[in-house]
Amino acid sequence: MNFNTTLLHKDFGSDRSTGSTLPPIYQVSAFAHESAEKLEAVFNNRAPGFAYTRAGNPTNDSFEKRIAAIEGGIGAVTCSSGMAAVAVSLLNFLRSGDEVVASAALFGGSIDLFKDFEAFGIVTRFVDDVTTANIEQSINEKTKAVFVELVGNPKLNVVDLEAVSAVTKAHKIPLIVDATTATPYLIHPLQHGANIVVHSTSKYINGSGSAISGIIIDGGNFAWDASRYPGLDEYKRFGKFAYLAKLRNGLWRNIGCCLAPVNAYLNSIGLETLGLRMERLCENALRLAEFLETVPGISVNYPALKSSPYYELVQKQFGGKGGAILTIDAGSKERAFKLINSLKFARIATNIGDVRTLVIHPASTIYTHSDEAARLKAGVTAGTIRVSVGIEDFADLKADFEQALKNLD
Repeated sequence: MNFNTTLLHKDFGSDRSTGSTLPPIYQVSAFAHESAEKLEAVFNNRAPGFAYTRAGNPTNDSFEKRIAAIEGGIGAVTCSSGMAAVAVSLLNFLRSGDEVVASAALFGGSIDLFKDFEAFGIVTRFVDDVTTANIEQSINEKTKAVFVELVGNPKLNVVDLEAVSAVTKAHKIPLIVDATTATPYLIHPLQHGANIVVHSTSKYINGSGSAISGIIIDGGNFAWDASRYPGLDEYKRFGKFAYLAKLRNGLWRNIGCCLAPVNAYLNSIGLETLGLRMERLCENALRLAEFLETVPGISVNYPALKSSPYYELVQKQFGGKGGAILTIDAGSKERAFKLINSLKFARIATNIGDVRTLVIHPASTIYTHSDEAARLKAGVTAGTIRVSVGIEDFADLKADFEQALKNLD
């Protein structure tokens, strides 16, 4: 099956008993069973079924299976948010004294999270540019993971996944990839060397800004050596499912970062049109970036532009599509605010992946906890505007930005 057909028909999980064309919303806390023996078996994973939504729910299970199938993973676990997914994807195996190598050009919330890890004795070594040389240089005997955003948000740097994964494989370190901005439409990271993939499904997978959620997908392609990852030792009997078994039976369940079933349902609906939306979003983003490149007094950053240092990698890795985010540097905070406030169609909101165009001033919002040096490494200046391009008719988008730009004169 091709991409859009897969979204509709692979591991769909519809309710065959009723003929429902969408998975029902099991909006319940607990599931009753016919005997204490049956509940014991289900609760202790000795029989199929559900006991308590914090540990599993049929609506969530359907969504997990669909995403795992699309990404080519062996399984997936939904979370209450993208940040929860990032956190537990790492804490599932990290311990005090461990180190992580990560891109300095991460989403501001992820940078804040890695700082929070320091209180638990987990240190992050940030690299300014995600190159094989920089990754290699930052790895030491304490390094237990490499974490990158496939397309940085909002720096829009693109990671050469096959090159970086070759380094992590050589060092027997898992590569965890946040592919939120790339989406499964542009690439399947597990097929290019990633071991774990994380999505904030609140964004493009949901598509309408209606649900906060995240997901972790395991490729089942990393050998968890118990001498280096002792927390996985008791789960080695599960073979390639060891990571998922520990996740479901440990930290994820015990922290309680489960996804609300109604949000899983909303994500399942959004997922079905991901391909169609991304086609339009990528087209609009490229056309808007090409137009903005001709405007004096501002600069534009978009990885599929021929002027971008990532242009060739975008052609090779994403089939020429650069995603749906671009950034504008208006030169100062004052000019950035003026441009943002002059737009009529774009909503001023801290989100991406909506069907509507959204704009934000990152320095004063999502990077408010970062100092200037950290913001610059993340591609954020005082004049940076992040634009999450929507599916509006391009003529209207262009006209809106044209009239707003005139206000900068």
